[in-house]
Amino acid sequence: MNYSELNINASVDPYFDLYFVSSFNENNVEIEEAYAVTRSLSGFQLKIGKFRSSFGRINSQHEHVWDFATPPMIYELFLTDEMLNEKGIQINYLFPSNIYILSGIELLQGDNEMSFGNSSISINTRLDGTGQDILIKSPTKPNLFVGFVKTSFDVGNLSVLTGFSFATGQSRFDKIQDQNFAFSGKTKLYNFELTAKYFIDSYRYISFQTEYIQRSRKGNSYEYDNLGDLVTNQYDSNQSGFYSQIVYRFNKQWRIGLQYNKITNNSVKINGLNQSLPVNLDANYLMLDFNPTEFSRIRIQYGNKDYLFENTNKKRINEFILQFNFAIGSHGAHPF
Repeated sequence: MNYSELNINASVDPYFDLYFVSSFNENNVEIEEAYAVTRSLSGFQLKIGKFRSSFGRINSQHEHVWDFATPPMIYELFLTDEMLNEKGIQINYLFPSNIYILSGIELLQGDNEMSFGNSSISINTRLDGTGQDILIKSPTKPNLFVGFVKTSFDVGNLSVLTGFSFATGQSRFDKIQDQNFAFSGKTKLYNFELTAKYFIDSYRYISFQTEYIQRSRKGNSYEYDNLGDLVTNQYDSNQSGFYSQIVYRFNKQWRIGLQYNKITNNSVKINGLNQSLPVNLDANYLMLDFNPTEFSRIRIQYGNKDYLFENTNKKRINEFILQFNFAIGSHGAHPF
C-alpha cells in the first residue's frame, strides 16, 4: 500500500470552506493539505494553509487523479514526487469574461528541497586555519513566490485548457554529508501547460496533455576537495524538459495511454566553465486501465526509464506496475 489518503471537507460558515487531506502508507502519516478558502469575494478567492500549488497542470492534482501511475519525469527531477506542496497563501481572480480566465499569486514557505529549500547550511571545515564553522542561515520569511495565468475555451466538441506559471525563490539545501555538495542561491521555474480533450460522444474521448518546465539556478556551491578543504564555486545551471501524453477512452470502462518524457537541456557552469553532463535523458510509459465504476480502477503500466544512474554509470530501467485505486465515501467530480 504505497499511498492512501483521507479527505475531509465541509463548509465552516457562509464565508469559508475547510479542506483537510491526510496521506499515509505503511511507514508514516502526514498532513498533505490543510487549508481554508473563501466562498465569495466578487471574483477573488483567498486560500490559506498548506496546499498544493497551482503551478502547472499536474502539481495541484492528487495521485489518484493522474492518468499514469508515476509522475512525469520533469516533476520528479525538478520537484520530486511531492512537488510544490507548501504552507502559505494564495489569491486568485476569475475574470468576468465569456471564456475562463484565472490568474493568481502565491506566497509560500519554499520547503521543496529539490529546487528551493529553506534549511541552514552548516559546514564544519577549516577556515583560514581558525577551525571555525561556516554557517549560511535559513530564510526567516516566506521564501517562494508563484504566479500563474490560465484560460480554457471550447471549440465544438474540443475543450482546451492552457496557461503559464512562474516560480522564483531562494534555494538553501545542505547535502554535504551524503553527496559532498551544498548550494545557496536563487532558483526560477517557468511552466507552459496545454490540455486538449476531444469528446467523441458522452463516454469516449481522446485527450492530449503536455507541459514544459525550464529551471534556472544561480548561486554558490560548496564542497570538499580531496584534502578536506572547503571549495566555494560559482554555480549556474539551466535545465529544461517536457512530457507529452495521449489518453484514449474507447468505452465507458476502458482507457489506454502513452506518455513520452524528455530532458531537452542539461547545462551547468561552475566558475564559468561548462560541465560535461548527461543528455538525451528520457522515459516512456504505456498504460491500460479498467474502471468497473467511478469508485474503482485497475491499471497496468509499463515504463522504460533512461535517466537513472548508479554512481556515474547510466542505467536503463524497465518497470511493470499493477495498480489498484479505490475510493469510498462522498467524492465530488474532479476538475477538468
